Amino acid sequence: MKEINCRGMACPQPVVTTKQALEQLKDRDLIVIVDNPSSSENVKRFAQSQGCDVKMERKGEDFYVHIQKGESKDGNKVAGKEGKDRKIVVYINSDLLGGGDEALGSFLIKAFLRTLLDLEKIPDRLILINSGVRLASEDSQTLDTLRTCAEKGVEIVSCGTCLDFYKLRDKLGVGRVSNMFDILQSMVEADCVIRP
Repeated sequence: MKEINCRGMACPQPVVTTKQALEQLKDRDLIVIVDNPSSSENVKRFAQSQGCDVKMERKGEDFYVHIQKGESKDGNKVAGKEGKDRKIVVYINSDLLGGGDEALGSFLIKAFLRTLLDLEKIPDRLILINSGVRLASEDSQTLDTLRTCAEKGVEIVSCGTCLDFYKLRDKLGVGRVSNMFDILQSMVEADCVIRP
């Protein structure tokens, strides 16, 4: 069984290292060792997205992510899908919409998020980066709207580096913490990326 040490690696390096290890793996089993809960969850989600079985184990300060490689994915994504089968991602990199007046920008982003709920096909994922992560914080005026989005099946992810920069990781009110690799991968795999 191969074991890789990702202790001390900054996001998204543990996921990238895991991806490389899985691509080169000759056996079916791999253990990835990380030293924080965010990295362990990121590695777990990535491995599961690749069709692997994953088990987590904590030993002291470290997290051992046991990955059993499954059959290789057949890439069943169909180009040019129409209607409700399309995978839609919304990418928001600011807590304001548009340039100019801040009060107007704040009003517009609230209206944009509320309007998502009225669409016939709601997005599959909402990505928040930079000051956009403020929208999902506990004291945000958009928190109730985002919680409703999540209840309707929209996956809400916030950049962990951005949450740390704005000191909001402990104040995340909805969704989950993500990383740049996961964010970029979901944008690449999407049929449509909306950036307001």
